[in-house]
Amino acid sequence: MLLRTISSLTKTARCRLAGIGTSRLASYSTSASSEAIGFIGLGQMGFHMAKHLQAKSAAPFVVFDMNSDAVARFKAESDSSVTAASSPADLASRASVIVTALPESAHVKDVYTGSQGILEGIHEGTLCIDSSTIDTSVSIDVSQQVLAAGARAVDAPISGGIMGAQAGTLTFMVGSQTDSDYERAKLHLGKMGKNVIRCGDLGAGQAAKICNNLLLAISMIGTAEAMNLGMRLGLDPKVLASIINTSSGRCWSSDTANPVPDVIATAPSTNGYRGGFKTRLMHKDLGLVSNAAKDTRTPLLLGALAENIYRLMSRDPTMADQDFSSVFEWLTNVPK
Repeated sequence: MLLRTISSLTKTARCRLAGIGTSRLASYSTSASSEAIGFIGLGQMGFHMAKHLQAKSAAPFVVFDMNSDAVARFKAESDSSVTAASSPADLASRASVIVTALPESAHVKDVYTGSQGILEGIHEGTLCIDSSTIDTSVSIDVSQQVLAAGARAVDAPISGGIMGAQAGTLTFMVGSQTDSDYERAKLHLGKMGKNVIRCGDLGAGQAAKICNNLLLAISMIGTAEAMNLGMRLGLDPKVLASIINTSSGRCWSSDTANPVPDVIATAPSTNGYRGGFKTRLMHKDLGLVSNAAKDTRTPLLLGALAENIYRLMSRDPTMADQDFSSVFEWLTNVPK
């Protein structure tokens, strides 16, 4: 299905780029500037990813973010090889590898194809690595426009959360048109994570990511329900968690990001549900899952329930910006 989608979008991408012409493409060279790495999106995940990539790369490093404070902080915490771009187009004109880590589909489309976007300054042969989690069809469309501009593209969404970004232990799920694009991207992705897996053609990385997050959402709700039930039955939460984590119920939602405060010292729940994967972003991802399920006529029973739970939580302005494990807190407010 991904290949059929790519085929249908290729013509659209070519039409959109018909007016660009070769004069709009900067020529690719082997000069020092062409070796530079560009990073767009210094949010909670991107900031830490960029820190690892910059520290482990012997190349000039260019950053851009709409939040000037994030850029200033990144420069202050990095060495003198880091410079700031005035726009995505400016960054693209100065880099031969570009990594983007953005919140939603609309942001990716704007950064790549909007006014002063990447496509306005891109070099022929530049590799674009998009690590955002977005709609698969949008990812494929943007990638096709990059390819039509004479550059290369891979989708490489991530799993591992903020803790993984900080530790440099992320998993990257990669979709690429060729093996060589994957291998080239892997050189850079390996500096930000410990697992870099090619999932298939363009869009396959996004497909794998939304399947992972579907299971993650369900398992977190299940863990929260089990912990809540056990505590109401009089069990000590740490004892219950230790049993689950050495038994058949073991999962990441229990042994790494347990939703009960003070069970896991490094879990967002212990930090007031701060510093993790926001509830509203999980709700967004489950919307992507729902769209994919409709497109493929795939039944979603637990997935639909999970989406509804996170929709309700996202309506609460406090919970919306808390880690999605705050579903435990939401459940504990259900009357006994």
